[in-house]
Amino acid sequence: MIVISGGDVAQAKELETSLREFGLDWKIECVPVTDADRIQSLSPDVFVAEVHPHSPALLTRLRTDCPDTVRLLLLESGQCADALSALDSAHRVLTRPLDAGELVDAVESVTDLRSLLDNEELKLTIGRIDSLPPAPRMYIELVRLMRNPDVSMAEIAYVLSQDPALAAKVLRLCNSAMFSAGREITDIRSAVTRLGLGTLRQLVLASETFGQAAGETGIDRESMQTRALAISRLAGKLLAGPSADLAVTAGLLAEVGLLLPGIVDHLATDTDETSPEIAPGSPGYAEAGAYLLGLWGLPTPIVEAVAHQFRPRRMRSTGFWVTGAVHVASALVKGIPVDESYLHSVGMLDKLPQWRAMAEQMDQGLKAA
Repeated sequence: MIVISGGDVAQAKELETSLREFGLDWKIECVPVTDADRIQSLSPDVFVAEVHPHSPALLTRLRTDCPDTVRLLLLESGQCADALSALDSAHRVLTRPLDAGELVDAVESVTDLRSLLDNEELKLTIGRIDSLPPAPRMYIELVRLMRNPDVSMAEIAYVLSQDPALAAKVLRLCNSAMFSAGREITDIRSAVTRLGLGTLRQLVLASETFGQAAGETGIDRESMQTRALAISRLAGKLLAGPSADLAVTAGLLAEVGLLLPGIVDHLATDTDETSPEIAPGSPGYAEAGAYLLGLWGLPTPIVEAVAHQFRPRRMRSTGFWVTGAVHVASALVKGIPVDESYLHSVGMLDKLPQWRAMAEQMDQGLKAA
């Protein structure tokens, strides 16, 4: 059953008719978004939420109480700022009017992701690791604080300063060539003021993620962190609004699977373009990283982008979103081929020369610093 918040009976019947053309006998019910108990009692297979003050809490409730429900957020074209708090608990974003084909693709894409991460060999490999990297505690706390529109810079600085070791790592990144612009930052309060909350949150996530080990992996963490920050910055420039924030985080965590012992980087030996698959007995780092992020409880669009970073066409999407941005940014930063057939399918191939120029400009800026 599909439940749509804020829809009407005529819309439901029309959508049911369109779905039957796909050979799908999916029943649709429209329920007011304010009737959360009714929606939960239906245990829908798919829930489509319009942007509404009640939507974030309802999506979060369904994530906890009905974890198998595919949660979709429906936006008007160009609508983004009001959706920020709802994005954390939605699997995918669709635009109005709700198209039957896009609805089917979104549901199947989420199902495909679940199947990919339900791989038994992947679970066994992750399960053998003695100590998984813990979730980024300070990053999660900052995200929580920043949802409060009344939070002050001083409060953010105070919370971060309670972890001196992490604060020192963040300041070190603040003064790196990528962020300092030639001006030394000596304290967290200045970092918050000068860099802004979004950039600071990114640096906290990088410091927590790459500053802790799950074991010896032979990975050069400094180089990996630098590359992750570059992918993150570029990915964030390819999207707008809250979607850019998701792309920034997903780009930063694209290679997090390499931090896990026993996880293989297939790029050096892969012969099928740029697509590291799960080789027999050895999961690829994209899938392993996505699995870890799922354990951390990060939003599904981020998990999805990390999982499909080499195969964006697995998304079954007609639009260019977080996975596409991470795929392009990762490929350009690493100097590996971009999936141009994918970009053509989502109508973004003409943007590739501009994006290449952006990546080259960023790289030259770092080398000149």
